[in-house]
Amino acid sequence: MTHTDPYLELSAATGRFGYGSPRAVTLAADASRALFLRSTGPTDPVERLWLYDLTTHQERLVADPSAIDPARTGAAAALPPLERRLRERIRLWAPGIGSFAATADLGTAVFALDGRVFSCATDTGTSTELPVVGTAFDPRPNPAGDTVAYVADGALHLTPGGRLSPADGALWGVAEFAAQEELGRTRGHWWAPDGSALLAARVDESALPLRHFADPEHPERPAESFAYPQAGGPNADVQLWVLRLDGSATQLRWDSAEFPYLTAAGWEGDGELLLTVADRLQQNVLLLSADPATGATRELSRTVDEFWVDPLPGTPLRLADGRVLTSADTPAARGVALDGKILTDERLQVRRVVGPWRDGRLLIEAGDGDPADQHVFLLDPHTGALEKLTAGPGVHAVAAHTGEVLLLTSASLDGVRRELRTPAGSTDFPDLAAELPYRPRPLLSRVTEHGLPAAVLYPRGHAAGRKLPVLLDVYGGPGSQVIANEPRRWQLKQWWADQGFAVVTVDNRGTPFVSPDFTRAIFRRFSQVALDDQVAALQALGAAHPDLDLARVGVRGWSYGGYFAALAVLRRPDVFHAACAGAPPTDFRLYDTAYTERYLGLPQQNPAGYAADCLVDDAPRLSRPLLLIHGLADDNVHPSHTLRLSSALTRAGRPHSVLPLPGVSHMLPDGALERVAAAELAFLREKLGLRDESAPAPSL
Repeated sequence: MTHTDPYLELSAATGRFGYGSPRAVTLAADASRALFLRSTGPTDPVERLWLYDLTTHQERLVADPSAIDPARTGAAAALPPLERRLRERIRLWAPGIGSFAATADLGTAVFALDGRVFSCATDTGTSTELPVVGTAFDPRPNPAGDTVAYVADGALHLTPGGRLSPADGALWGVAEFAAQEELGRTRGHWWAPDGSALLAARVDESALPLRHFADPEHPERPAESFAYPQAGGPNADVQLWVLRLDGSATQLRWDSAEFPYLTAAGWEGDGELLLTVADRLQQNVLLLSADPATGATRELSRTVDEFWVDPLPGTPLRLADGRVLTSADTPAARGVALDGKILTDERLQVRRVVGPWRDGRLLIEAGDGDPADQHVFLLDPHTGALEKLTAGPGVHAVAAHTGEVLLLTSASLDGVRRELRTPAGSTDFPDLAAELPYRPRPLLSRVTEHGLPAAVLYPRGHAAGRKLPVLLDVYGGPGSQVIANEPRRWQLKQWWADQGFAVVTVDNRGTPFVSPDFTRAIFRRFSQVALDDQVAALQALGAAHPDLDLARVGVRGWSYGGYFAALAVLRRPDVFHAACAGAPPTDFRLYDTAYTERYLGLPQQNPAGYAADCLVDDAPRLSRPLLLIHGLADDNVHPSHTLRLSSALTRAGRPHSVLPLPGVSHMLPDGALERVAAAELAFLREKLGLRDESAPAPSL
């Protein structure tokens, strides 16, 4: 870090206050112990594997990358490309052990480290390197723990053993880009319960266009490329095969031309497989049962929506009695249905079906009023009766569960607690993350006739009657909620407020968790609804908060938020006076299929909608200061989005600024977010005519 701001330094040093937090908690089938990943403390980024005894409440380090090989600890530069890209998809940048897989009793765990595979005997903490071919990725043990499947160079292998998948030019055992980034499926191979076979995805990307990335800091290095499914173009051809250890194989058969997206798959005993598939526009989602011996499939359920079937994690789900739980939206509520009969009422906005509880009820996460809160419930699938397991404002979630054990994460504006509930009582699960420096108190409200969730955050110690420039800190896109009673998302916003801004945040229509009608308002058109809602909310908040100076309004955002920031100054310069646009998808015709087509449809069928949402043709209209920021290693929103807009602005003679970030990806790892924030602050202070008006902030 080159700046000296204490908050930004602390944020970078602690991984945005995430280093030291437990992750990927896995409970043993007998609920006796847990495995999880965590570093050794709040400023240590390297994730290690730990064992936690649920009886004694003692933890023990069982695999330490720095002890295995001090020179190689899972840093991004050393990872195989498949693993590096998967980490980008799941927004994981900490070095060390990125993931692990274990036997049901957690006696054996396997993991990859810089392309090598290790098997760990968790009782002794002994890690043994396994022989592999090439650079390995995603190792998974069989149920007995004596054979490990892994991917190397796009092929599925066994150790001990050899290559399992055929050499046919396809990728085997991995999830394709669309599945990882947009559809919630991050893996591509699954062991049969008896260990005799693997269910494996076969991915043919030969029809997809390539995206290329060159590092301008190192012109001597060749460019890297990968296949990218661009809106309106071809998708990867994804098949499922049962690959048996005796060398035989069977392909699962469904209408993949009509239902190209595989969103989930897995074994339901040795004699059955379940898979979930969706059509291209995601208006039809099928749960299929497959016979691993013949490959034949049959439809168990179909979920249909005239807009799109909004993904509800955990559904569709077949219960023990054979009935199928699916999502069931009404205009006012996200619900669930059992064999087509709606179980939930309009009090709930269901966000995730966690799975069956010990007594046959279902664990679910849902909002039950204020969209800023989320709670954990038990739902009786026979009667629809609910039992609420969490209390108080905040975002409550299930981190792990098995048998009679439940690990809850409760995040409120007062902090984060991880509570382990067992029949013997409740205890805190070990968390070594840094204490959050701020306890922000955003002023939450619902504004305009649409009831938009909104917040205003003032500098600490702000004296009423002092006019403040406004910073609209925005996302605004589908799939992501910003207004929530969760502490980490307000930390950087409070820092911005302490620099002398009144920070405003609004969840416009199109964002989740208010109601299906609220979300679907953007159907076939992104820009206009978001822009209209944000402007109306800003005006409503200005009327309610006289200290907001609407003559000085800056706007900043990243990804879709970056798109909105550029959109705001291009199309509403009367409202927005300067913008910082980070990683903006300036033309959705160049973005990926699964995300873009879900909302906008195919470009060939909705050319007017795509054209209206494209920013490049607006370049001659720019009359306000605009800073464009983009990581040159961004494989989610390719840097060409920013460069095309910059080129159009240059051709139109419109001054603007560009901040390229060599080697930086979409998730701004390793302190890049904090460096960008410092640059944005300097830009906004200059362009809004703002001296360093921040009052001396209380110490961290």
